[in-house]
Amino acid sequence: MIQHPGNVFVVSAPSGAGKSTLAQRLVATVPDLIFSISFTTRKPRPGEVDGRDYFFIDDVRFDTMVREGGFVEWVQVYGHRYGTGREWLQKTLATGRDVLLDIETTGAMNLRRAIPDARMIFILPPSATSLEQRLRSRGKDSDEQIAIRLQHARHEMELYHAYDYLVLNDDLELGYRQFESIILATRAGLDRMTPVAQRILKGF
Repeated sequence: MIQHPGNVFVVSAPSGAGKSTLAQRLVATVPDLIFSISFTTRKPRPGEVDGRDYFFIDDVRFDTMVREGGFVEWVQVYGHRYGTGREWLQKTLATGRDVLLDIETTGAMNLRRAIPDARMIFILPPSATSLEQRLRSRGKDSDEQIAIRLQHARHEMELYHAYDYLVLNDDLELGYRQFESIILATRAGLDRMTPVAQRILKGF
């Protein structure tokens, strides 16, 4: 079990639902919110930097980390493995900063077992039709790949009830405000603010 002064937020969504856009804006806007950097066995895409976007490692090192309990959670997606490093997460949370993890549903369920009080957020697309349109407009996937992603999206959507918050990303601005409000409200929770209140009370 991980002990953590900082809060842990997990965000999941079907591919194309706009999760990355919302998460990147959130981390850029909200102070003391760190984006979790996953380990992965896939090769870097153009523009991706090791240690900033992912920690890119080979299968041998990934196997070693799994064997030694080096991951809080890990999954295989589209032929590649992704994992959240236990040591990195513990060190970051120990500073009191909050961590946002962008992971798919299987990894999210695994992480909740390790960190039961993690706040789980699911980004909903407006509809299946709009999700397909978004995937096609990106121009990155073949028809076969889009069909696979839509099938996977249905599987992910069926797990919405395992999350604490559902954010509908129909209007981007409204979706962002809802997403941000979850972070800010959590920070104002009694468990987080009790030490502050006690410190103020001692001054009376």
